[in-house]
Amino acid sequence: MRSIHTRILLFLALLNFGTLAHAQFGGILKGVDKINEKKKEVDEKRQEWNLSEEDEIRLGEQISAKVREKYGVAQDADAHKYVALVGTALAKNSSRSKLPWHFIVLDTDGVNAFAAPGGYIHITRGALAMMKSEAELAGVLAHELTHVTAKHTVTALQEGKGLQIVGSKVNLQSDPALLQRMADEGTKIVFAGYGRTQELQADSEGVVLTAKTGYDPAGLRKFLGALNDRNKDSQAKQGLFASHPEMNERLEKLDAAIAKQKSDAMAVLAERFTMHIKYQPVALTEVGVADGTKGLTDDNGGKKDDNKKDDEKKQSRFSKLKNAAAGGTESKQSASVTGSGGSRGVDRELTAKGGGNPAPVAITITDAELAEFVRQGNLRT
Repeated sequence: MRSIHTRILLFLALLNFGTLAHAQFGGILKGVDKINEKKKEVDEKRQEWNLSEEDEIRLGEQISAKVREKYGVAQDADAHKYVALVGTALAKNSSRSKLPWHFIVLDTDGVNAFAAPGGYIHITRGALAMMKSEAELAGVLAHELTHVTAKHTVTALQEGKGLQIVGSKVNLQSDPALLQRMADEGTKIVFAGYGRTQELQADSEGVVLTAKTGYDPAGLRKFLGALNDRNKDSQAKQGLFASHPEMNERLEKLDAAIAKQKSDAMAVLAERFTMHIKYQPVALTEVGVADGTKGLTDDNGGKKDDNKKDDEKKQSRFSKLKNAAAGGTESKQSASVTGSGGSRGVDRELTAKGGGNPAPVAITITDAELAEFVRQGNLRT
């Protein structure tokens, strides 16, 4: 009798356990459903609005003006025309060859490059000074071109919580206030950089674009390697200029992308590069910072304690991959200026002192000039 009673109690206990387990499992399923619903909501939100190509160009023009205002423009017509010739040759082979591409040399020793929507590509004279060949220039420009062709800034704006837009279509021509809001948010994104996936995409597709145009596809890899060497002894150890695993991963992926090309493209064109680019590189510790950040660094480039949290939000565009790899969702990384987590001190590249003249340098490139430039360099368009 006792045995039967024990069995009944055991059966009831198991039944109760099964009920509890089922309830817990049901709770897990509900949690999964909520996550899926949230994902669907985010995906739907991304489709709420889109930009016409005309408005994308208009937005890029506004963002470019803010970039030029921050750093100034190097009033060097020869350098501008040369950079534009390299960039235009690449753009002709891109998926958006019909965009009215603009190539702008910024007047700062900081080593940086920025891509704004609609075909606005900016590169600093500090970055040009670090390069040894046209192939390296092509590698960096192709990376930035990919940010434009893939619409990375526009996608980041769509995902960003700081910009709520009602309606499926946006007309920036008829809404100047909205244009200003989008330009402000877009500028933050351009300076902060994008998510890890977007940056690796720009690297890999940039390699394809350089090879397609006839350049040695290792140009970007050589530039980033030299830049890493330049800054690895810096006491500030900022961003990807120091010896970080993220940079090692990036270089490894670039090596794999280059090998995958199996390309016969060989153009390096170091001599042609030095004929047009005369800038001299500046050590990281010698890069002057803008007036608003002078008091934030000590003699070694290290950070004082005041305003630490604000300054950790700043990082170079060439440091962007570390930011994404440090953790968090890609949408958060790409939609706001976020701290690198491991960087110390004011980023001298991003806060570098710029020139005072934001006026664009007017240049013209004829079809005949581009064709001759391509022929002389043994390139392809």
